[in-house]
Amino acid sequence: MPERLTEMLMDTWTPLIILWITVLPSIYMTPMNQSQVLPSGSSTGLKRLTEEQRVLNRFKRGWVWNQMFVLEEFSGPEPILVGRLHTDLDPGSSKIKYILSGDGAGTIFVINDKTGDIHAMKRLDREEKAEYTLTAQAVDRDTNKPLEPPSEFIIKVQDINDNAPEFVDGPYHATVPEMSVVGTFVTKVTATDADDPVYGNSAKLVYSILEGQPYFSIEPHTAIIKTALPNMDREAKEEYFVVIQAKDMGGHMGGLSGTTTVTITLTDVNDNPPKFAQSLYHFSVTEDVALGEPIGRVKANDLDIGENAKSSYDIIEGDGMDIFEITTDAQTQDGIIRVRKPLDFETKKSYTLKVEAANVHIDPRFISGGPFKDTATVKIVVEDADEPPVFSSPTYLLEVHENAAVNSVIGQVTAHDPDVSSSPIRFSIDRHTDLERQFNINAEDGKITLATPLDRETNTWHNITIVATETRNHSQVSRVPVAIKVLDVNDNAPEFASEHEAFLCENGKPGQVIQIVSAIDKDDPKNGHYFLYSLLPEMVNNPNFTIKKNE
Repeated sequence: MPERLTEMLMDTWTPLIILWITVLPSIYMTPMNQSQVLPSGSSTGLKRLTEEQRVLNRFKRGWVWNQMFVLEEFSGPEPILVGRLHTDLDPGSSKIKYILSGDGAGTIFVINDKTGDIHAMKRLDREEKAEYTLTAQAVDRDTNKPLEPPSEFIIKVQDINDNAPEFVDGPYHATVPEMSVVGTFVTKVTATDADDPVYGNSAKLVYSILEGQPYFSIEPHTAIIKTALPNMDREAKEEYFVVIQAKDMGGHMGGLSGTTTVTITLTDVNDNPPKFAQSLYHFSVTEDVALGEPIGRVKANDLDIGENAKSSYDIIEGDGMDIFEITTDAQTQDGIIRVRKPLDFETKKSYTLKVEAANVHIDPRFISGGPFKDTATVKIVVEDADEPPVFSSPTYLLEVHENAAVNSVIGQVTAHDPDVSSSPIRFSIDRHTDLERQFNINAEDGKITLATPLDRETNTWHNITIVATETRNHSQVSRVPVAIKVLDVNDNAPEFASEHEAFLCENGKPGQVIQIVSAIDKDDPKNGHYFLYSLLPEMVNNPNFTIKKNE
């Protein structure tokens, strides 16, 4: 309380003291004798001075005045007395005339040519012009001859506190990370004051917060704004509106003030883990779904934003880890579950997975608040789909002898409906693969029969396609290739490769080879051909020729 009373008294008396100091030099001015000082009783020496010496001594005498000041913004019923010009040559006989020239002479400042009194005729503003340079001269009123050399002097405009501080760069916007410790730098503001920063406290500024506590503080003299409350959470409140005041006169009573606003936004840090919207997800998918097709999405929400909210998904447990996969949607941050391998309702009707969402970017400052991940359970039900028939073999190979009887069964194909409903199957031959209609098939049991005789020597292989169709849904069709190999039987006699005509000289010797013959056979026995050669019956008894196998 005593300190506050002292401040109040200082605020009250300071302007009065300044005014007294300013006006007093104008009201009372002590003459300053700059003439040569002579010792007393030296009248004899004085008489010896020549006129030239007296003129010289006169020029050594100078103007007499104090430094002049005028208070800015002063206005009253009469012009304000700034000061008085005086020379020690003036005996008071009104023979000296004072002349004023320079900045504002005759308009702003007017001089009484008899007394030397200078008055300010207008209200002055220090912020517009802080000082005026003028020239004073004393002349003989009768002859207008200079009595002294001109002398230049300055009238300074004394400052008063007539300008409030201003924040020329406001309003301000600043950011600071959430969860910052107390004393973290936020920003710095600056106010300017047009008053004189040297004279008095008119431009001495002190900063304070009018709105924004207890969250932020400001250093009174540097205007640095800092956090004042620990662990401010962006997810609870993101933006703060702070009002800053700058007050001159060192912040004392009577000082002028100006304000500005600072909008402070808390930037995000990764201080929140992802959290699944639900702990259990249910999805269903038909068994005929295409590989890579998404079957469902899961979502782990994160209160953070931007990079701090990004999560990656993974399947960490379950009986379908090799059947399903999960990826992250970069746009929505969803986890997308897809099929990796074919599903079969008849083999396995459901799967249970445990999925995990984990933050991609972890802030080590908040690792103790972890773990920055969450898990959820996903149950997937496989639904039955109407599947086409399935043959017992992907291909069939049948063999039949070329002499097989027409309508004889040469083989059989089988197929079944894998669905629970198990529709009956009908079989048929794709006639585009059997244009000569060489074969038939029993539509009920899939037995393939011979429709026309076979000839291995004409066609050794027949490739046909068998079609299996569900009777309950004709759109469910399957096809299987059937290769039929025709086996050889000995149904062709050997033939000579060519006709032969042999010649023998009359002097031929017994045992001489006169011709080699060869035979061919259209059949294809497993062990190759073996031919027996002999002469025709009518030549058997001819003693001149014989035939034997060429070993």
